[in-house]
Formats: sequence, C-alpha cells, structure tokens
Amino acid sequence: MRSLTFRRPDDWHVHFRDGVMMKTVVPYTARAFGRAIIMPNLTPPVTTAAMAEAYRQRIMECVPAGTDFTPLMTCYLTDHTDAADLVAGHKAGIFTAAKLYPAHATTNSAHGVTSIDHIMNVLEAMAENGIPLLTHGEVTRADVDIFDREARFAEEILAPLLQRLPGLRVVMEHITTEQGAALVLAHKDRMGATITPQHLLYNRNALFQGGLRPHMYCLPVLKREKHRQALRKAATGGETCFFLGTDTAPHLRHLKESDCGCAGVFSAPVAVAAYLQVFAEENALDRFEAFASLNGPAFYRMAPNEERVTYVERPARIAEEIEVDGAGKLVSLFSGEAAPWSLAA
Repeated sequence: MRSLTFRRPDDWHVHFRDGVMMKTVVPYTARAFGRAIIMPNLTPPVTTAAMAEAYRQRIMECVPAGTDFTPLMTCYLTDHTDAADLVAGHKAGIFTAAKLYPAHATTNSAHGVTSIDHIMNVLEAMAENGIPLLTHGEVTRADVDIFDREARFAEEILAPLLQRLPGLRVVMEHITTEQGAALVLAHKDRMGATITPQHLLYNRNALFQGGLRPHMYCLPVLKREKHRQALRKAATGGETCFFLGTDTAPHLRHLKESDCGCAGVFSAPVAVAAYLQVFAEENALDRFEAFASLNGPAFYRMAPNEERVTYVERPARIAEEIEVDGAGKLVSLFSGEAAPWSLAA
C-alpha cells in the first residue's frame, strides 16, 4: 500500500452556493483544504466588498468546529463594477481576486461582462494594485461551437488583453484545452491555471457512456482525448504555473437530471483522491505536492500551509447520494464507486 505525505493542499476554485446547500458542502472542502478561492456567482452575485465580507461570515458559520480553514473571497465583475470599491476591498483583505464571467457563459453569469472594453478601467486598476484576474475562459457567441469556446477566448480575448495590460496577473481557471495550457505556459511569469479532476480523468465520451450522463456535464465541457492528455502533461509536468482548482459545483440531483440540467461536477468529497489517481497513473506522485500545495500559494503570493497530511492508496466507498437538509440530494464524483486514495487515520 503506497502512501504520500505532503503539505495540506488548497483549492483555488470552489463553489459553495448559499443557504442549506452551503451548510452541506462547506465541510467537505474545509476538512480537505487549508484555503479555497470562493466563487462569487450567487443570486444576486457578490459584487461589492460589503457583500463579500457578509458572505465570508456565512461561510465561516458552516466550517466544522476545530477545523482550520480560510475562505478567500472574489469580486464578481460586471459592466458597472466600482473600481474604487474593488481596490479598497483588496487593500482591506476582503478581496483576494476578481472573477470575469463572460455574460451567460455558465451558472449565474447573466450579470457577467458583455465586453472586455466595458471594464478596462477596472482591469487597469487591478493591474496597478496587483489584484489577480480570474477568468472563465469562454466566448459565448452563438456562432462558436461549444467545444471551441475556450480556444477562441484564448485567441480573441485573453491574448490581446495580456498584451494591452502587461502588468495584469491572470488565472485562466479550469483550463480544458491544449490551447489554454499553451497560452498559460507562454506567459507563466504572470499567468496561472487551475485544472479540475474531471478534465484530467475524463474526455467527452464520459458524457455519453451508455446514455446521457448529466452528472458529468460541466462548463467548460469535457473535451477530446488530445486535450485531456495535454492537461495531464501540464498538471504533472512540474511547471509552477499550473495548480489545483476543483471547480466543485454542487447542484441538486433533480436539477442536474432535468430537461435543462445544470452545469457542474460536485467533486469536493473526493477531490484529493481523484487528483492522486491521476498523478499515480502518470508516475508523478513526487510532483503532487507542488501542484496541490505549493504552486497556488506562490502565484497568490501566500505562504504554503505548514500542516502535513498523509493519504494512502486504500480504496474508500463513496455514497450514492448526499442529503441536503430537506432540499434534495447531491451526487458526487465517484458516486457509488470506490475512490482509490483516502486520508490516513
């Protein structure tokens, strides 16, 4: 039985939602990770420092007693974002970063940015004040194939923006393509990228394995095998610009399985085990700590966690469903299966 000891990891892309859903999912992330970047796409979205501080307090009320966990808050950018409030919130330690959702790109993104030109004053202020920009990297025009949206975003939006604002630091979140990985690598002095467990484990065939698989539907969608292989090379190759970000995204089972199902994979209960499976398959367990525990803090200019954790290659059965306090049920990644690694007792 193999084991691996490493610094407690961080998750640089998390959806907690709010209310009873948040109470259910926060403990899974808080027990596994020291810190997490919290996405702001609530209803209404978290667009001001005051809203972010209130949300952080609600999150902390859901953290299990005795658990050391720090939520890192983000500002939801809109066409009307107040640059002064964002900068003040960052200086006050409320905002860690700001999130760019192209309008209608994903869950609760209707208030997102309709054109990058509408927020240039905000982006300039972010560059001047060292505030990272986190991107959902997809264009949303109807003429662009859904499987090409990330590559087009990299080419049409992000590459010109990097040239226009050389001082802006950017995370391309949940990259899914070889083009996304290549752009980040070409600008690794000021760019980072998170990679999800599902995009490392599966290609788009998983969406249609024996029928439509709604719990494997996420945005950006799973891509061709060549892209999965490019992501595995990026994650396990030792480059410091790539780091762990699950994009864990809980939706109630009946909403995932409806005639217009929600996008998102809920991976928090098994995230570390899923990543470890990938690194074990790639014979790269010696590089896991960097990806999970060191590269993210380095990009965000934070110290890594001091605590060490040990995982063992011991299968652990995952529940079929998770109850959400009378609202419905959640289905996790690896639901009803065995996760190949588990936290040592």
